[in-house]
Amino acid sequence: MAYDVIDVKELEAEGPGGMVRKTRRALGASAFGFNYFELPPDSGGREHNHESNGHEEVYVVVRGSGVMRLDGEEIELKPLRIIRVDPATTRQPVSGPDGLEFITFGAPQQGTYEPPEWG
Repeated sequence: MAYDVIDVKELEAEGPGGMVRKTRRALGASAFGFNYFELPPDSGGREHNHESNGHEEVYVVVRGSGVMRLDGEEIELKPLRIIRVDPATTRQPVSGPDGLEFITFGAPQQGTYEPPEWG
């Protein structure tokens, strides 16, 4: 039997504003990507899409509140809400007054997942 265990709060906060905890890298997973995000109150995450690499993403809200901006539309975020996003859709998470914590999972809709160079 083989497995790995991490505690998210023990991982270094990385990325812009220290909002990312690189869980996939810490566990050494290679079939799909996933990271834990912590946005401070009333702040926006990175606006982006995955059209170039074909990644479909799933967001799982753990704590806090906010909205997910999807091609100009806003979807309310609250604990245990799950959102799937197509690669070409532009997305941006925005936290509410209590901040926002979520896990993002992603992999290409076709082909094999390749971990990014940055980790």
